[in-house]
Amino acid sequence: MAVAADNMRLNPSLPAARRWSSLARCRVVIVSLSVVLAVIGAGIYLSDRSRAVLPLHAGTVALGAGGVAVAVPDDPGLLVPGTRVLRSAPDAPQLAAAQRRWLASGTVPEVAELGESTLVRDALLDLLVLSSDHGVAVAGWSDPWRYVWPRDAALVATALAGTGHLADAERIIAFLQQVQPESGLFEGRYLPDGSGVPDDRGVQLDGLGWSLWALWQVAQQQPAEDRAEFVRRHRPLLDRSTAAILQTIEPTTGLPPASPDYWEVAESRLTLATAALLRSGLESAAALHRTLGRSASAESADRAAARMAEAINATFAADGFPRYAGGGAGSVDLGVCFMLPPFTKDSVGRDRAAAVWREAKTPMRRAAGGLAPGGSWPDDGISWNTATSTYAMTAAFLGSREETLSWLRWLDQHRTRQGSIPEKVLHNGDPASVAPLAWAAAATIIAAAELG
Repeated sequence: MAVAADNMRLNPSLPAARRWSSLARCRVVIVSLSVVLAVIGAGIYLSDRSRAVLPLHAGTVALGAGGVAVAVPDDPGLLVPGTRVLRSAPDAPQLAAAQRRWLASGTVPEVAELGESTLVRDALLDLLVLSSDHGVAVAGWSDPWRYVWPRDAALVATALAGTGHLADAERIIAFLQQVQPESGLFEGRYLPDGSGVPDDRGVQLDGLGWSLWALWQVAQQQPAEDRAEFVRRHRPLLDRSTAAILQTIEPTTGLPPASPDYWEVAESRLTLATAALLRSGLESAAALHRTLGRSASAESADRAAARMAEAINATFAADGFPRYAGGGAGSVDLGVCFMLPPFTKDSVGRDRAAAVWREAKTPMRRAAGGLAPGGSWPDDGISWNTATSTYAMTAAFLGSREETLSWLRWLDQHRTRQGSIPEKVLHNGDPASVAPLAWAAAATIIAAAELG
């Protein structure tokens, strides 16, 4: 009624009936105009949401004078060919030779169908340069990414061990052991010098699963005669992580509590990703304890892993392994990948998870052809290479060669001009955000090694 009173004051000479008639017509016009503007605005909003634009922070990271890593604009002519070394560095020949020696000290997985692609070699070089400051790879070189996440570190350690760089891989395992507190609970991310955490993100339970899985992956690459000694060197990581998982499991459900996962958001409900990775951690722990001849500890971890597998299956399988129990099948995310090799060898729920995984790319696919972190992730048109590379890795371990090749080719075609895999790819296929990204580089290497 305040509007009516204002109109009457603005038009005191109009008869009351005409004033109200004019007011009604104004209201109709205003409402109609509002509807039109809302529809137009919604169209613009939806269009913008599906065509988000983000900058590319750098084309890659390379070594400059004195071996100092620097972000480099996306211009291939700035680098010594086949390296991550700036041409302008006074010691470029020495730095380039050192990178070539490092590559030669291990293996570069070859995938025949990729022809002359440098995808895997460049991914290895990116991991090397991302590790240049402290010997452990940061997630990316741009400031918000220049930290060590346990999940990224686990994938990098696995990729490096699988390509023969055992000392580099063990350095990452040692880092995780160093920063882990007595409680065993990992924070979301760490300063790369191991001195602490950069913020108050707090505990993320999946770090326990990632660290144990990585420890077992790296252990398996050790010479058979050295494997037990390798595990023995990292018993604190093994014991603290195993105990922490066992303590987090809720007795009534056999499942862990809610915790943030790779989506990096606060959670009030348990995600499939967290549950699946802790199950993977327990399976890895059992194998590691068995390597040391600790049969009682191995059996305890095996029992807990089996119970968790049954609980996950009972809680998530009927709905198609969604992100949250009871969620729609379209909300599937990487949690279903963590239900499959290389994260588990257990057959419980395997067939159902594999069937869901095969269909997951439909709700997760974005405009340029890559994948979003999950089916319920906002559709802004952006593909995330954490998701796309992980999907490729799962395909390789499921023996889906053509599927793996299609994802590797897509990753290959959407790199920066200097060959680094970026975190994101826009709707039009342009690379965006941080490049290189450790997770994507590592998962790509792991997939290629399994495929090769």
